[in-house]
Amino acid sequence: QVQLVESGGGLVQAGGSLRLSCAASGSIFRFNGMGWHRQAPGKQRELVAGITSDGRINYADSVKGRFTISGDNAKNTVYLQMNSLKPEDTAVYYCRADRTPLRYWGQGTQVTVSS
Repeated sequence: QVQLVESGGGLVQAGGSLRLSCAASGSIFRFNGMGWHRQAPGKQRELVAGITSDGRINYADSVKGRFTISGDNAKNTVYLQMNSLKPEDTAVYYCRADRTPLRYWGQGTQVTVSS
């Protein structure tokens, strides 16, 4: 009964910032990895940022230098800090957690960046 609940999405002007949160129902240390994905209309879901249990972090080329993924084990929460937002960042953002061999998804949160 793993549950992932996202928050922090909304409408922001280009150049602005948002911080997304993903609260997990259990300790994030129990997951092999967690990450953020996004899906824009007419596009496939893509990985935005991920962090593995051994501390490796990876980002999509399109967000490198602008987005930062982090976690707070005490709060069982992962974050995605998004700075210098662009209209092309507009998408539904999904939290993802892996506990091999299973993968879990949040319900998604809308991020809209206006020009």
